[in-house]
Amino acid sequence: MDASSQIERFLARSLELARGSDGPPLLTAAMRYAVFPGGARIRPRLCLAVARACGGDPDLSAAAAAAIELMHCASLVHDDLPCFDDAATRRGRPSVHRAFGERIAVLAGDALIVLAFQSLAAAAEKNPAAARLGRMVMIIARAIGAPSGIIAGQAWECEPQVSLANYQKAKTGALFAAATEAGAWAAGQADAGWHCLGERLGEAYQIADDIRDVVADATQLGKPTGRDAALGRPNAVHRLGIGSAVERLESLVDSAVAAIPDCPGASDLRAHIRAEASRLLPRELARPAA
Repeated sequence: MDASSQIERFLARSLELARGSDGPPLLTAAMRYAVFPGGARIRPRLCLAVARACGGDPDLSAAAAAAIELMHCASLVHDDLPCFDDAATRRGRPSVHRAFGERIAVLAGDALIVLAFQSLAAAAEKNPAAARLGRMVMIIARAIGAPSGIIAGQAWECEPQVSLANYQKAKTGALFAAATEAGAWAAGQADAGWHCLGERLGEAYQIADDIRDVVADATQLGKPTGRDAALGRPNAVHRLGIGSAVERLESLVDSAVAAIPDCPGASDLRAHIRAEASRLLPRELARPAA
């Protein structure tokens, strides 16, 4: 089974845990709406790519990848809320709060966070690698909460002064680091280089997102653009300029590839990261994959 099919299958299995004849149907529908159809699934595919490179357990790594994607989807629901971005669209259709109302959107985001841990525990319960579950949960939980997870990243938007580096590290880098660490830990590898790899890729992705927010077309992107300037949020293009932002992104990708620890599939992983990086920028700004 290819990575994309594996991720979608585990996500569907996870959402089944939230269904029930005695549950609130709007909540269940909003959770599914937030997850399907998905975007590029960059984080879970990165998790699986690292796991394959390290020879990790396929079921445990897929469960971790799905949990990370559920967390990401939850963060998008909350990010789009009127109290933050007030975004009308996400992935080319109405955002969750526009489709289901603000109250259900808040609860759907919360429920997806809980579901991520619930589904990971359910998948690991009868897995031979279940002994790795405790550290796996810690890896993912650390990427979500305070002081430097994605919730902290959202909270930085509420502060009067924001460090661009701290903001990017929490808002985006934390979940990428969880993806690389969790993928490696599915094979029992705990090298600090995996965290470094994820953080650098996360910062690169955030810079690419900042660039798209400035130069991309909203219809093509599937969400509103120009929101960073409108809301006074940190943006690498505003701080560095477009040319320097692109150079910084490319430097981060190079350093991320160089940070990959020794593993059986290191060569394939480098190629995967290069290929993914080439898709981050608008075509006219991207360099070809090596």
